[in-house]
Amino acid sequence: MKTTKKIVEPDNTAVRTALWRALHVLADDKPHIIEDTIGLKLIAPNDDWQERPDMKYTKRLRASIVARARFIEDLIIEESKQIYQYVILGAGLDTFAQRRKEIASQLEIFEIDQPDTLTWKQQRLTELGFDVPKNLHFVPVDFEKENWYDRLLKAGFDKNKPAVIACTGVTLYLTKEAILETLKRIATLASGSTLAMSFYLPMNLLDEEDKPMQEIAEKGAREAGTPMLSFFTPEEILKLADDAGFKEAKTISTKDMEQLYFANRTDDFLPASGEVFLVAKI
Repeated sequence: MKTTKKIVEPDNTAVRTALWRALHVLADDKPHIIEDTIGLKLIAPNDDWQERPDMKYTKRLRASIVARARFIEDLIIEESKQIYQYVILGAGLDTFAQRRKEIASQLEIFEIDQPDTLTWKQQRLTELGFDVPKNLHFVPVDFEKENWYDRLLKAGFDKNKPAVIACTGVTLYLTKEAILETLKRIATLASGSTLAMSFYLPMNLLDEEDKPMQEIAEKGAREAGTPMLSFFTPEEILKLADDAGFKEAKTISTKDMEQLYFANRTDDFLPASGEVFLVAKI
């Protein structure tokens, strides 16, 4: 009996995020906040991809995405002097290991995401001739059926050594209970570890110009079967960190991001107001 081979495709959100990073290089003024077009090469979209509505009308969201990527990258570079492990929870089409080899080669990198996304990514890296070094570990997890931490340990993660854990674009789709459980697990990692996790503000705290786009995004997420579940004020985020057992925590706001990466720009390229980072020490 002939069997049909399953077509493996990456998550739509991961694709969109990678394309935004590439579009920044292609469409926005220099200096670029991050230089990342590898995801575009992996995806190889149609020639008219820049005309997609989610590319053409989302400049502020694009700014948020590239600022987020740069913030994590700067944190990794800074912490790489003290840590030897880097965990990306919800890695999507992250390309740090391919772009920043001088730093990546010093770390054990663990990319955790849905099996189809990671399988597709690994296949495309190989097809395009990108090196997949031994210190880059793909950790496929079916989050509805498997424990991501157990899979991480099986992939070779050393719980006794400090690490940086990055988690962006994930909490929005989890319940508060699931987020707290994840934070509690991360808080048990080795002393000296650092967590950088993005959260999303409730609608009433967004800038007025960002509210229509957020309404469209929430509607689209519901219709796609992946509703947005969790929004937090900065005070609630810090309370979560405290309840989870972190000894030191702070939030990084959109205004902080503007000061870090957008202060001297003259092209009106500014991030949307919805995302807040929790940076917590263990």
